[in-house]
Amino acid sequence: MTGRESNSVLPAPGALEAWLKRALVHVADRAPSSDFDLDPDLVPARADLTPAAVLVPVMAGEVPQIRLTRRSPALRHHPGQIAFPGGRIDPDDRDPVAAALREAEEEIGLPPPSARILGMLPPHRTVTGYDVTPVLALVAPFDPRPEAEEVTEVFDVPLAFLADPARYRVEGRRWRGRRRHYYVVPWGPYYIWGATARMLRQLAEGLAAVR
Repeated sequence: MTGRESNSVLPAPGALEAWLKRALVHVADRAPSSDFDLDPDLVPARADLTPAAVLVPVMAGEVPQIRLTRRSPALRHHPGQIAFPGGRIDPDDRDPVAAALREAEEEIGLPPPSARILGMLPPHRTVTGYDVTPVLALVAPFDPRPEAEEVTEVFDVPLAFLADPARYRVEGRRWRGRRRHYYVVPWGPYYIWGATARMLRQLAEGLAAVR
C-alpha cells in the first residue's frame, strides 16, 4: 500500500467520534475473541490468564490513523511483531484504562490528557496467557517517543484501510506440531497479524455494521 488510501469508508468530518462509539455499542455483547478463534480444537481454554490492557489509539486529524508499534526484537514474547501499546495490568492500576494509558505513556510517550477514552472492545485471550482488554481512544496529535528497550518503531495506518473487513485474510503456520490459523492485515512493509489483527478486525466489523 502507498499510504494514499481512500477515505470513502469514513464518516463526514466531525462525525468520527460518534461512529467509533456506535461501533463499540455494536460489539459490546460479543464474547471474548481468542488467538484460537480459527482453531477451536487446538488447545483447551485456559483459566489462569493474566489481565492485560492495550490502547487502540485513533489519531484525530484530516486523515484519521491508528497508531501501532513494532516491538523490540530483544523482547521475550512476540519479538519484532506489530502491536498496540500496552501490557499487563499492575496492582497499582485502577482499571484497564489506567493500565493502557500508563503503558502507552511508557512505550510511545503518549501524554494521558491527549487521549479521550471512548470505551472498550471485547477482551482478547492470547496464546501467551493474557486476557487483554482493548481500550479505544481518540488521540490528539503528539510526537511519539519510543521506549528503546520495548519499541523499535511507531507508525500510523489509515483508519479507512483498517476499518474495511475485506482487508483481513486468514493465513497459517505450524505451531506445536499442528497448523495454526490467524488473521492478517498487511500494510506496506508491516505484517500485522495474530492478536493485533484479530482486535483490529473486531473493530472493523463494528465500524462496517454501523457505517
